[in-house]
Amino acid sequence: MKDMNYYDTFIQVAEDCPISEAIIPKVKGESKTIPVIQYEMLSNHPYRYTQEDVLFEVFAERNQISEQERATAREKFFSKGQPCLRTSSLGKRYGWGIHHDANGKVAIYAVESEEYVKLMNDRGIAQCKAMRSKRA
Repeated sequence: MKDMNYYDTFIQVAEDCPISEAIIPKVKGESKTIPVIQYEMLSNHPYRYTQEDVLFEVFAERNQISEQERATAREKFFSKGQPCLRTSSLGKRYGWGIHHDANGKVAIYAVESEEYVKLMNDRGIAQCKAMRSKRA
């Protein structure tokens, strides 16, 4: 399996992100939404998880995959292409920038925060934007 993590990269909010201050995604109905799970993982444990960890944990939680089945399920999950965190609603709709450190570990920063601005202006790391919600 090819590693799909980013390293030393900052994903800025999308050009068409509709807000100027980050908001915390809310649970809708019975189960947690993808942005809620991603937000909880990354805000509660900054720089603990890689992009791959986040993507798989969301899949595993939403599909109720047991701990015993996770290693096999993870291999199968990544045997097909998966969308990266540039497609996450955190950066597209909720106003969170996503920083990947030198080890590929991930943390999120509110678009209005000083940390976000510092990362956005850091020329020592790769810069990209979250995917747009609508076509240009």
